[in-house]
Amino acid sequence: MTSEVTINKKKFFIVPEKEFQVLQKKAALGVDQEDLFTIEDARKYSKKLINQWAKEKSE
Repeated sequence: MTSEVTINKKKFFIVPEKEFQVLQKKAALGVDQEDLFTIEDARKYSKKLINQWAKEKSE
């Protein structure tokens, strides 16, 4: 059972947690494996972005 809520002219849907988890799983399985990072790669990439952001902030 889903419910619709409108806040600031935007529609949101409220679903039970189990249905939401099923939707998340379906969405994750639909992502191409090429677009996913390993945990190590994700950490390296995030550190790179943080360093880049810090460098821009200090300039």
